[in-house]
Amino acid sequence: MRSKADPLQTPSPVTLGTSGLGHGPDGAADAADLAAARALLTGAHTLVDTANMYGGGRSEVLLGRAIAELGGVPAGVQVISKADRDLATGAFDRDRVLRSFEESTARLGLDTLPLYQLHDQYTITFAEAMGPGGAVRALIELREQGAVGAIGVAAGPTAMLTEYVRTGVFEVLLTHNRYTLVDRSAADLIAEAAGQGMTVFNAAPFGGGLLAAGAHAGATYAYRAAPHELLAWVARLELVCAAHDVPVAAAALHFSMRNPHVASTVVGVRSPERLAQTDALLATDVPEDLWTEIDRLGTPPSTLDD
Repeated sequence: MRSKADPLQTPSPVTLGTSGLGHGPDGAADAADLAAARALLTGAHTLVDTANMYGGGRSEVLLGRAIAELGGVPAGVQVISKADRDLATGAFDRDRVLRSFEESTARLGLDTLPLYQLHDQYTITFAEAMGPGGAVRALIELREQGAVGAIGVAAGPTAMLTEYVRTGVFEVLLTHNRYTLVDRSAADLIAEAAGQGMTVFNAAPFGGGLLAAGAHAGATYAYRAAPHELLAWVARLELVCAAHDVPVAAAALHFSMRNPHVASTVVGVRSPERLAQTDALLATDVPEDLWTEIDRLGTPPSTLDD
């Protein structure tokens, strides 16, 4: 008989994301990924976030191997995951979510999860997800069975997420790329979800790299090429941050963290070195007047219109 899932604990300010874990094609990379997985589980952060589809499943596999080597998930740490569509067919119904959960738990070597989320449900409509035999029905069943402690919805487009939030079915919202220094479009959604008592995770505070690597030719934001207007705005942001001796990446992380409605900010980490960099950004002192000067830059020209 399956044991009952632990409830989702209060997250630390930063949740460690693992979308980049498990992309190594050879043994050396595999060893490095496994070392990263161990570092994530034994660091100072309470939640490690993965998903069924990350690395084609290898993110969960590597975390599972690290968990086994450590003799279990370390005390005070929780691993959370997400249900994904069938990558071959696009199917994302009740049966697929249940299979996704079995795949996730088998890879992780865990019977239960404190949180399992509907993830990037772009191949189905809201009505299909919520209807009989739909993906959300499976999540509710898993929660009722005690297989998961909480259920959530995790995606990008704010209009779509708003529909799910307003059902009152979910305990958790994860939004990505829509609440950053250069895009504030999820601000109302985040406030609404928190007002309903939901735990809100804000992922991708660096916008997939632009706010970490800077405004250079070829830079992207939310998987899209950053236009000239956005690069110019970020270049001005870099000057403001430099005047305060604050890295843009630190400002980007702290921008998310300073929102009282955001319970935790999800930062992708794929190596011990990146984990150390994240901890350094977290420890950076950001003066209050920096935010005033950033506000004076005006509304950033975001490229997202969803």
